[in-house]
Amino acid sequence: MAYIHKRGKKWAYIVNIAKDSEGKRKQVTKSGFKTKKEAQLAANKVENALANGTHLFESNITFKELTEQWFEHYVTQVKISSVRARRYAIKHLLDVWDSVSIKKITKHMYQTELDKLNKKFSRNFIDSIHTTANMIFKYAIRKDLLQSSPSASFVMPKKQVTVEDIEQENIQEKFLELNELKEFLSIARKNGLSMDYLIFTTLAYTGIRLGELIALKWSDINFTDCTLRISKTYYNPNNNKDDFKLLTPKTEKSIRTIMIDKELVELFKEHRKKQNKLKMKQQMFFKDQNFIFTENTGNPRVMKMVAIRLQRLMKLMNIDKHITPHGFRHTHTSLLIEAGAGIKEIQERLGHSDINTTMNIYAHMTKNIEEKTSQKFSELTKGLL
Repeated sequence: MAYIHKRGKKWAYIVNIAKDSEGKRKQVTKSGFKTKKEAQLAANKVENALANGTHLFESNITFKELTEQWFEHYVTQVKISSVRARRYAIKHLLDVWDSVSIKKITKHMYQTELDKLNKKFSRNFIDSIHTTANMIFKYAIRKDLLQSSPSASFVMPKKQVTVEDIEQENIQEKFLELNELKEFLSIARKNGLSMDYLIFTTLAYTGIRLGELIALKWSDINFTDCTLRISKTYYNPNNNKDDFKLLTPKTEKSIRTIMIDKELVELFKEHRKKQNKLKMKQQMFFKDQNFIFTENTGNPRVMKMVAIRLQRLMKLMNIDKHITPHGFRHTHTSLLIEAGAGIKEIQERLGHSDINTTMNIYAHMTKNIEEKTSQKFSELTKGLL
């Protein structure tokens, strides 16, 4: 029989359990009930669960111990790129709850600590930390170590956006206008090193991700049908040209075949001829793995080198924009919109699994085009009134 008693202004219960193997008596206690009846009903549920063998005794396991158990399971289920991302998030979670018992981590504690981290890191990284913690706590629930997750009611903190942030965002546009792209590609052709022109033309004309581009092999191009098959991505976090992996793309939707411009196909043909000459010249050192964009050894070009080449070429342009290789994906999207492509077509071409991703980019690009249209109209009608 449960013992119901008052603690201050609230009510509590104590449910006695049979002695364990060491002869120690165990108890289940809980307080904080507004009325005696509420405490009695809660105690009845515990007694019924004990009678049926379904009562859960939350574990004293520490957050670090739980994380290690979960991570050991997690690494067998996902790609190595995902594992690397989780390691970063785990580090910050362990800084907070390393030796804390998981049953002592409350929803309030969880929200408070992530609010603190929000002041240090970007929204995307906070989302990554929360996603990681959520997986860890759900694992604990599946293993009957917890009754509920402290991360379940988490609310993502809002970032305070200042006028300076908005102005900075306007300065650092994420894509090139058509005339700017034309100028950039002209500079890349005249002043670029080997493969610069083809790399950035391909990024701008296809919208594929940089990792997808570097992973391309000659077998991915159909020269007759003018199509490009994207089925893998390049993974090399340490930028070691000899130590890389080919992984499946970001999502299932990322595996796709797209039409490419005939002029781009001709550029690929020219590049293949040059590469064949390089193979003959470097036959003692060239390890032919069928990659399109290779170093002199036959290994794929590292991503960092593409980013460096981009910044050097951008310095030759008279524009104040911070363009990354991923910016060519946005550039391609803006060109598709100007060409009249629909949302569904853009989603298929870019390999977005979530239509909302496409919609967000579409809305941003459309606004930019509307502003340019308004400016053109103003110029056309200037002086009429």
